[in-house]
Amino acid sequence: MSRYSAAEIEAKWQKAWDAAGVFRAEAGSEKPKYYVLEMFPYPSGRIHMGHVRNYTMGDVIARHRIATGHNVLHPMGWDAFGMPAENAAMASGGHPKDWTYQNIADMRDQMKPLGLSIDWTREFATCDPEYYGQQQALFLDMLEAGLVYRKNAVVNWDPVDMTVLANEQVENGRGWRSGAEVERRELTQWFFAISSMADELLGALDGLENWPAKVRLMQENWIGKSRGLQFAFGLIDGPAGHDRVEVYTTRPDTLMGASFLGIAPDHPLAKQLEKDNPALAAFNAECRRGGTTEEALETAEKMGFDSGLRVRHPFDTSWELPVYVANFILMDYGTGAIFGCPAHDQRDFDFARKYDLPIVATYLPAEDSATDLDEAFAPPKTDKVFYTKGFAGEAWQTGLEAIDAAIAFCEDQGVGQGVTKFRLRDWGLSRQRYWGCPIPVVHCETCGVVPEAKENLPIRLPDDVTFDVPGNPLDRHPTWRDTPCPKCGAPARRETDTMDTFVDSSWYFARFTAPHADTPTDLDAASYWMNVDQYIGGVEHAILHLLYSRFFARAMQITGHLPQKAIEPFDALFTQGMVTHEIYQTVEVVGENDPNPNLRPGVKYTKYRLPEEVDLRDGKAFLKEDGREVEIIPSAKMSKSKKNVVDPISIISDYGADTARWFVLSDSPPERDVEWTASGAEAAHKHLARVHRIVSEIVASAEDASPEADEALLREMHKTIQAVTAGVEAFGFNAAIARLYAFTATLAKSTAGGTAKREAASALAQLMSPMTPHLAEELWHMLGHTGLAATAPWPEADEAMLVDAMITLPVQINGKRRAEINVPADMPKDEVEKTALALDAVIRALDGAQPKKVIVVPGRIVNVVV
Repeated sequence: MSRYSAAEIEAKWQKAWDAAGVFRAEAGSEKPKYYVLEMFPYPSGRIHMGHVRNYTMGDVIARHRIATGHNVLHPMGWDAFGMPAENAAMASGGHPKDWTYQNIADMRDQMKPLGLSIDWTREFATCDPEYYGQQQALFLDMLEAGLVYRKNAVVNWDPVDMTVLANEQVENGRGWRSGAEVERRELTQWFFAISSMADELLGALDGLENWPAKVRLMQENWIGKSRGLQFAFGLIDGPAGHDRVEVYTTRPDTLMGASFLGIAPDHPLAKQLEKDNPALAAFNAECRRGGTTEEALETAEKMGFDSGLRVRHPFDTSWELPVYVANFILMDYGTGAIFGCPAHDQRDFDFARKYDLPIVATYLPAEDSATDLDEAFAPPKTDKVFYTKGFAGEAWQTGLEAIDAAIAFCEDQGVGQGVTKFRLRDWGLSRQRYWGCPIPVVHCETCGVVPEAKENLPIRLPDDVTFDVPGNPLDRHPTWRDTPCPKCGAPARRETDTMDTFVDSSWYFARFTAPHADTPTDLDAASYWMNVDQYIGGVEHAILHLLYSRFFARAMQITGHLPQKAIEPFDALFTQGMVTHEIYQTVEVVGENDPNPNLRPGVKYTKYRLPEEVDLRDGKAFLKEDGREVEIIPSAKMSKSKKNVVDPISIISDYGADTARWFVLSDSPPERDVEWTASGAEAAHKHLARVHRIVSEIVASAEDASPEADEALLREMHKTIQAVTAGVEAFGFNAAIARLYAFTATLAKSTAGGTAKREAASALAQLMSPMTPHLAEELWHMLGHTGLAATAPWPEADEAMLVDAMITLPVQINGKRRAEINVPADMPKDEVEKTALALDAVIRALDGAQPKKVIVVPGRIVNVVV
């Protein structure tokens, strides 16, 4: 009997798939197409168990669709631009290109042993000139269509790295990498006009029925549609050119509770005032060094600077409000100015208490409520409250009703205008870094900003750059930077900013449909393959990546690169959970010769330990090197810094790829986190070995047929086919695997004949094929089948075999079980009743009494009431 050898089996069948070209996708087949795509990885150099889980899920879907007669596209690429490569180059003296392509080669070599059904002929990296050259062509088409523009914008500037930082890269006012104090600078930047599509992007979410509800809600909140009032406060004795301050508010119903006006440090009025006020200039500078995310603004201490100016309330010229410059207001939102209503906004409440400003309630929980508040009263807009200073007199109203009344009143009085606004801002794509897609424009003193001619694309990044000087190497590369103007031929300068890496990942799904085309897409191929039928990836990309991709799909349709049907590119979305692992740590004491310069000798510190450094015994962990007990921290996301990572390569080497695949699919529902354990991996491997042994025994045996046992086994087989098929199609992989465990046990214990067992074992191999494709091929071959299990038609459940021929029903008398009967599943109720009453046990229990009622619940029970 052959022994299960994962290494031999997996190498053999991967060669067979490659030789047969099983996974090569060709457009135009008569089969229905199916496009499955996982979010492509960043080439960090090592795959992790999260990669294994993500790509195995996509592989299960792809293989199942191949077996059900679909023409499947399942591609792979690399999201390869970005700062990590530049940082690596700075640290090592190497080049981002070399670092990136070596990492890609390493990760490809690590992924291929997983046996993924990927069409590797379509592989590309976003740092390939062939890819980013087409991205440059897209940029030019979008520029011509008015979807890209250039304007001045306030940005986070790192003076050491000399680059713009995203809000999320500013930590406590400092650059995330350099640690330098970040400055708020006004630079000329390139933008995508995504806000022009805000209403459409929001409305289309309702049609994405196969997206998780939480993802749609996250996008809805990010787009942030609101109905409000745009109006102005008259400025009293303001500086020249400033006689009013425009305000947008979503709560005009609280206007009669205003106690101050707040403006952003970058508001034009604040900038004007700081010219003659050194104290205000210093305050604004301090604000500009602070965090710029909403979360940072919410958690930071609220600070204000009384400008000395006052504004008039629009409904009472004698009512004056002080004008404060405040650190929690940004120019990016609304008009960069707000009115504070402390009674109904906790942020304003805290600010008012700090600066001794009035707190005036405009509505209360009840008519007789106290108006002296200890905190802001801000219930949901849908709640009814009692308005004491509303715009419809004293009345019980919801916030929404009161807002509408306030807007109507203000419009009637000529105070302001009701407008709809969106939180979504245009997408700034300029980055002052080298390792990104060059923006294909030229700056000419005569012609201004000139788009590069398409025949000159791609504008390639120069290879001869160094990182020994801070800043963007493209700024100091004259042979690349200096170029003739495409329009007049005069000396000009290239744009040295490169594109945000989110651009690279916003259209790669379309490029996969024709990765070698001379244009961004081949419209025929895109029309055939789009949309992506199933997209799989982490929920951390639920907002920006997916939103930007939806924008790009619309932009590509407008510019003629995608068909109308692809305006929403992803028909179905699945967001998987993480792979977690326990953290192991010990307490160490710094020795005299400790290499860490940040720790003094004698100081205690925590040292994280790799899983392979630890022995697990009886729920405890011990260091292999000296036997010391190790503290176990509950499972968390795998992290290199915490050393709780499991190397997939070592798992595949020890147990095989099928074991890794089976474990990450079987342990928990795929949308939840899965905890990797050594014992779980060992158990998975033992089960696969057991399946191999069971099938080997079936092949070697020649048992006589047993009709009853044959039928029982085959009925269970068809039930398993139905359950596993439903599980795979609904992403219930763990439920499908649980059913396969049960069916394996049934097959092992069955006394059916050899023919029935071979049929059942063949079905088992096919049903396991999406999860453990190598083992399935081996079993398929062992059972005498020709061809590949990967391309064999998916088994179908026979409806007639899903219903048991005979069923057992309990018989109760006055609620107490007295007997049971075996009857045909389709026996009529009156016949079931007669059979039950004829039982000796029932006759004895009745003892001559006549039943008042007999209740037959088909397939469940017989109740006799005496």
